[in-house]
Amino acid sequence: MAEANGKRDHFIGVDLGGTKILAGVFNSQLKCLGKVKMSTKPERGPDGVLERVARCVQEAVDECDLKLDSIRAIGIGAPGAVDPVEGRMIFAPNLKWENVPLRKTLEKHLGLPVFAENDCNACALGVYETELDPKPRSMVGIFLGTGIGSGIVLDGRAYTGFNRTAGEIGHMVLEVNGPKCGCGNKGCFEALASRTALFRKIQTAVEDGQKTVLTDMLGPELTDMRSGDLRKALRRGDKFIEQIIEEAAEYTGIAVANVINFLNPEVIVLGGGVMDQLADDMMSIITETAKDYALPGTAKGIEILVSKLGDDAGITGAAVLAKRESK
Repeated sequence: MAEANGKRDHFIGVDLGGTKILAGVFNSQLKCLGKVKMSTKPERGPDGVLERVARCVQEAVDECDLKLDSIRAIGIGAPGAVDPVEGRMIFAPNLKWENVPLRKTLEKHLGLPVFAENDCNACALGVYETELDPKPRSMVGIFLGTGIGSGIVLDGRAYTGFNRTAGEIGHMVLEVNGPKCGCGNKGCFEALASRTALFRKIQTAVEDGQKTVLTDMLGPELTDMRSGDLRKALRRGDKFIEQIIEEAAEYTGIAVANVINFLNPEVIVLGGGVMDQLADDMMSIITETAKDYALPGTAKGIEILVSKLGDDAGITGAAVLAKRESK
């Protein structure tokens, strides 16, 4: 409940994705008090989607028996290149947005200060602020979900690069003649180890006659396949799925080694829906492969961890952003 004296001592974190909007209400200790999920409906365009974001925020506040006048600020993580200074979405490929004024539009809808950041940068901030103690000077978060993204934290702040697009690790090319990626290149990390890539490999193999327990579980069309289904197939001894997961883990380990060689952060944290479900099966392969591909001595002392925030990483990081920037 809000303080009796009407202090604005709560924050909203919003995770805006291509398919869903998640809004969470946080207290001053960054504890999540409640959250609401809503479909994005990107076909409605930027104005329609941002109206839905505002409604999702209002519903989350109502869910916690609060009012907007107890909220100090709102943070939003959005999928694409974001200018955090202007609060503007430069480009969002999954939403097909360009130059969308996130901050101005949402402030008009809600009457509260709004701060925007790339979604993976927000996730990295959430992990950094709530999971890492003592705080390292440098951290990279790698998030494997529908796509693959990363966030870089240097000296406690998100590093966004010269053009605000740093962290696009999903488009690091790991196999020059590999499968085509949604970005148009071939062999991107995202085209090899994201959930979308894994599902595509499995469906193509099944169409070519590959046997898997997934068809027993989900039907021949593999309808509504989820990352958790792959974990169930592994537990049932499916060697084909085991091979698919091992390959994804090896590619992830190579990407981690590249990060170690290039940036050499103190901590690398792995998260996202794929890791939430499959970390137990992937982490030993990831760490072993990373050490194999890292230059001698470069991986010494670097921690490679799995995030425990799961689906809440985005809203937590967005709330961290709101709290930091509204001081």
